Amino acid sequence: MSQTLREIAQQLKDASKKVQLIYAFNGSGKTRLSREFKELLESEITQGDGNDEDAPGLSSKHILYYNAFTEDLFYWDNDLNDDEYRKLKIHPNAFTKWVLEDQGQAPTIIDHFQRLTNSNIEPIFSADFSEITFVIRGDGQGSPIKISKGEESNLVWSVFYSLLDLIIEELSSPEDDRSTDDFDSLKYVFIDDPVSSLDENHLIELAVTLAKLVKSSSAGLKFIITTHNPLFYNVLSNEFNNKLSKGPNEETIEWIYKPGESEKSRLDKNADGSFSLTVLDRKTPFSYHLLL
Repeated sequence: MSQTLREIAQQLKDASKKVQLIYAFNGSGKTRLSREFKELLESEITQGDGNDEDAPGLSSKHILYYNAFTEDLFYWDNDLNDDEYRKLKIHPNAFTKWVLEDQGQAPTIIDHFQRLTNSNIEPIFSADFSEITFVIRGDGQGSPIKISKGEESNLVWSVFYSLLDLIIEELSSPEDDRSTDDFDSLKYVFIDDPVSSLDENHLIELAVTLAKLVKSSSAGLKFIITTHNPLFYNVLSNEFNNKLSKGPNEETIEWIYKPGESEKSRLDKNADGSFSLTVLDRKTPFSYHLLL
């Protein structure tokens, strides 16, 4: 059935599933869909009682999203005059302030980044967390370098993942035990293609780690994940069809996540400019070559 992106966004919002995994070719409208979803939530808040409009900072946020606009929060100062002190600057925003300044997650972000890139590049955050420089470990007094676009994307994802991990841990705790109520209004997490620059090994690692984090959430959050990568889709599809695994030393608990809590779909852009969202069999991993 042909729909507009706003209608598909409404369909995703109305769904009861904890996880909605969507495959789409590049250029099919994944990033625009994430923006439509965000704007839909904002318009419904405005049409409601309006109480959230005056809420300060993070407490007014109903959605956390990762997409191309997230990467735009980070931009380069290439020191064109001296061609020496290159740095990645961070647009001031509530989320990065919380994860970097309030929670001190810079070391965790660096660990995520170095694991995904398998490199000896060392990110160095400034004291006020307004910029990041990059040096080669063991390079002595070498000048800061400019990292590749792929490495930059991995750094931004590492910031987002550390933030998401903390939020899920916070919201999964009883209200009386939470260190902050800033995220009590958060309802949705929209993740659009975090794997564009990863090799297959790191892509699989990211998919498994992300799926485990999503499945561990007991906060009532709903997750929408879109991707153009068939391997990333397949790994997530398989992971969301499985129960959350546990280590040998963990106590027996009743699992919060059940395989039926996810739904898989394919987003298509039609020749007339409309869109279609087709639900796929959750028991069958998406097969790229069969679709073609």
